[in-house]
Amino acid sequence: MRFVSMLVAAGLTLGTAAPMAFAQDAAPLVTVVTADNPQTQLMSMVLTGQAAQQGHPVRVLLCGPGGDLALADAPESATAGQPPMGASPQGLLMQLIEGGATVEVCAIYLPGLGADESVLIDGVSVAEPPAMAGAMAAEGTIVWSF
Repeated sequence: MRFVSMLVAAGLTLGTAAPMAFAQDAAPLVTVVTADNPQTQLMSMVLTGQAAQQGHPVRVLLCGPGGDLALADAPESATAGQPPMGASPQGLLMQLIEGGATVEVCAIYLPGLGADESVLIDGVSVAEPPAMAGAMAAEGTIVWSF
């Protein structure tokens, strides 16, 4: 059990330093987060951060409840620390942004809230469907969905 805790602890520390490239020309990664469960949201950020550290260019698409991670006035589920390290889904999302990840909310997310981009944290924009579809469908791109 201690070994598992150490792995999780290592995974939660994304850092803001330049990603370590374990593989040259690592495939681009698009992570899609739609889950409302804070542990699922957190783990999506942990794994995406690990991929970034391994040299994968990262793009994150937040839709539905996943979009709440991008709100400046996010729900407590997005900002509350989770065991074992006390990291929050939004906190790790912000670390991804600081590390150079592209983070976008679905094009229909803000209209569904009756809001505009002013409600988003710095570094998050609204996805353009043609560009996002192109990124997701590009040859060699890895798409993860949570």
